[in-house]
Amino acid sequence: MPPLEIWTLAADERVVKARLRSEQGFGLIELLISMVMLNVGILALVAAFNSGALAMQRASQTSNASVLADKQLELYRALNWSAIALHTASKTTADANTTYAGDSAWSTTQVTTTCSGSPVADQCNAMRTATGPDGDSYRVDTYIVSETPPNGRAVKRVTVVIRKTSTLKALSRVTSTFDQSTG
Repeated sequence: MPPLEIWTLAADERVVKARLRSEQGFGLIELLISMVMLNVGILALVAAFNSGALAMQRASQTSNASVLADKQLELYRALNWSAIALHTASKTTADANTTYAGDSAWSTTQVTTTCSGSPVADQCNAMRTATGPDGDSYRVDTYIVSETPPNGRAVKRVTVVIRKTSTLKALSRVTSTFDQSTG
């Protein structure tokens, strides 16, 4: 009886070794691993495209906001120094807006005057809505403060902040100073 038992163990051992050496089923495992790796690569590409699209959208908004800020400052460059001011009623309305009054450029001593015309000219409005080159709506906030540097003559510092109308997030901030030699 013992020799039969040894033969059975040897046969079982041969079957196990044969199965271990066999390559049946490895094609399926290799396919599964390659599909997982391919999915990881595709997801990385999709994430990169999504990130790129988001960056392009932000760059577009910033570029459009910069164009609006430059257009607003050009309105002041066309004026005489004495005419660079905000319409008193427009500033009062803007001061009631927490976003406008909460900006770092805001001051209680902003330069105001009474602008003529109806509607009030864009360079007189402290806060207005404008359409950008992309057709979207932006808010143009303008701050004008008179300053006199030590041993110098008075200048007017004009700061224009462009915000996305829907979020009120500042997209562009441009500051320019005008001295009395302007016009």
